[in-house]
Amino acid sequence: MSISLLSSAYLDENSARIRSKLVPWEGYQRADLITLEELASIKKVDRQPKAKCEAVLLSEGRTYALLYLNLLKKLQRVDTMQCLLILITDALQDHDERIPLFLRAAQTDPDLPYTPLLRALEAQDEFVQLKTAQILTVLLSAEPTPLQTQHLQPFLTILSSFIQGSSSNKRDTSVQCLETLLSRQDCRQEVWRIPNIITGFMDILKRKPGPQMSYQVSFCLWLLSFEQNIAEQINKKFDIIPTLVETAQSAVKEKVIRVIVATFRNLVTKTPTANLPAMLVCQLLPFVKNLATRKWSDDDIIEDVLFLKDELNTRFQSLTTYDEYTSELTSGHLSWTPVHESDDFWKENATKLNDKDHEQLKTLIKVLKDSSDPTVLAVAAHDVGQYVKHYGPGKKPVADLGGKARVMELMTHPNSDVRYRALLSVQQLISQPWLTV
Repeated sequence: MSISLLSSAYLDENSARIRSKLVPWEGYQRADLITLEELASIKKVDRQPKAKCEAVLLSEGRTYALLYLNLLKKLQRVDTMQCLLILITDALQDHDERIPLFLRAAQTDPDLPYTPLLRALEAQDEFVQLKTAQILTVLLSAEPTPLQTQHLQPFLTILSSFIQGSSSNKRDTSVQCLETLLSRQDCRQEVWRIPNIITGFMDILKRKPGPQMSYQVSFCLWLLSFEQNIAEQINKKFDIIPTLVETAQSAVKEKVIRVIVATFRNLVTKTPTANLPAMLVCQLLPFVKNLATRKWSDDDIIEDVLFLKDELNTRFQSLTTYDEYTSELTSGHLSWTPVHESDDFWKENATKLNDKDHEQLKTLIKVLKDSSDPTVLAVAAHDVGQYVKHYGPGKKPVADLGGKARVMELMTHPNSDVRYRALLSVQQLISQPWLTV
């Protein structure tokens, strides 16, 4: 992984400014914070022309990798840390063969290279934090053995705070870092253990960023989708399919569509049962049919689109109306599709909500409790009313599961349609059937 691939206009601009600053190396030596030998070595490269620095690194690369890391470990003034991080970046820029020199520093001192870098992440200076993140990403991604949790986990935790924060510089850099790290399987599983990272990805996409950020975030999700356990759970936990469909539909760059379609293919290949229903509910089938008619410069898109089209078509053809309903229910994205307002549908299928210990009824009431979308709430309240209308004994399980209390709460909801549907549902829940004498 080349450090030059992690680009940042913010870091480039500030690096130029920081290079002109003087660092009090002699003062550090007089205070016994660095040795005379370290002072002599750092003066050979600090504020020196690039050609001279390159000549020094060519002959003494390992010495200088250790020097930079040792000084970073000993000196904690922000301007000094900025200077050292720039020197490390300069050493690595266009010289990937020097990465092992920094990794092998652990043979001399087990704290190196990661302890001083992880501490630098906590500095109250955005430049230091982001420059450190770049360097850590390069080193971690190049490790020849599985990454140690004590090095990776704190870094990912910091990245999760960056990705959800208000700083666009931190957000951009963290996404770039994750895009690189997720190429490693051990990183994918560690990222999966930090939900805020994926929540952050979804928040970014929902804000409709530019094409490059849309691509980078989607690329991260694509890499995650290669893991079986992640492909099985990611939509259930983070509702990624509707957001990715929307991102692809509004995309102006082919590469954004390509990586999202590839993500969908992974999700279908790994766990079709978990993901196909949500894809159908989100109207992915008509979208991929449209994609199949377009001209593409990349053959991989065509292959993935046709694969999705066939899989979704096969699933769609085999669906009964009740399958359609349960797919919509499982996705949590209820809308006014025809089944909800069909008396025939509810006469035929109301009791099926009782199957498997009321599995679908529990799902319906969970949607009713968890959703904040007015359309979803209105449809769910309506469905509870239809269920008890066509299956009178259903009033007890609805009440026991908290559905009745929730519907009554919704009678004061700000949305008029939600209030109306909740009122109709409550009427069904409290009505008494005529008794035949």
